[in-house]
Amino acid sequence: MKLDIHEVNLAVEAAFREHGSGNVQMPPKVYITLPDGDFRTMPAYMPAEQLAGIKCVNVHPENPGKGLPTVMALTTILDPGTGLPLAILNSTGLTDLRTGAAGAIATKYLAGKKTVIVGLVGTGRQAAAQLGAISREIDVAGVRIWSRKEASAGKFAEKFSQFDCRTGTLPFVCDSDVIVTTTPSRSPVVQGEWVHEGTHINAIGADAPGKEELEPELLKRAMVIVDDPTQAIHSGEINVPIRNGLFSPAEIAGTLGEVVLGLKKRTNSNQITIFDSTGLAIQDLAIASLAMKTGEFQELEFP
Repeated sequence: MKLDIHEVNLAVEAAFREHGSGNVQMPPKVYITLPDGDFRTMPAYMPAEQLAGIKCVNVHPENPGKGLPTVMALTTILDPGTGLPLAILNSTGLTDLRTGAAGAIATKYLAGKKTVIVGLVGTGRQAAAQLGAISREIDVAGVRIWSRKEASAGKFAEKFSQFDCRTGTLPFVCDSDVIVTTTPSRSPVVQGEWVHEGTHINAIGADAPGKEELEPELLKRAMVIVDDPTQAIHSGEINVPIRNGLFSPAEIAGTLGEVVLGLKKRTNSNQITIFDSTGLAIQDLAIASLAMKTGEFQELEFP
């Protein structure tokens, strides 16, 4: 199943617009801790799109060493009027795309530039999804790449040779217009002194309690936008700083939905902006709807 990335971006942008308008039902995701990872359940209903459903998704950071993706997912779509299951989708690849789309929409509205250098901290599947989606919304003049494994950074640069890719140290990569962090780190990998004024950061990797990629000082200097406040406080980039008393929920500047609606925006060209992405169920509904229009299906029979 192949989806047009720009169409995915538009669908996810529309979902955030509905979220910002308060037109969705979406309780926070529920986490179940497993020996080497976790799984989450994510229900939602978007009346405007007549979409209802739930996603079950795991995160197991050691899976690549076992030949498995870190993230695997299933989404069930229901008919809102009857509760009839309409589709069950393998959402593993779709999860990559919808998260990439959220980063692209945040970059589109918050980067402050139409042509950017993108710095990638991490080189996994989500780094690829972020770069692919961002490049459909603004012009990427170059890409700077860091990975804990130097060979991984080199392979990523080869794969995306259509961009001007360069590998290097973390300070080199963070000297970019847009920084994308996609690591599973539980301690900061990006230091505040490496980030210059006017930078936009997509903080993607911190998606569970205890995860943290940015030095808390960065949050204090920045306009912090979240996808959903409750989820971000529980398990986003801000969760550890809040727990340690280094950041307050009152310091959240707004949500991406409010940014899409024009209610919140970058105030000046020197401002640092951070998008704290935890992943929303409405994103999964939006991309599932696109997939259902293009994929091949087997009928589900119910008496």
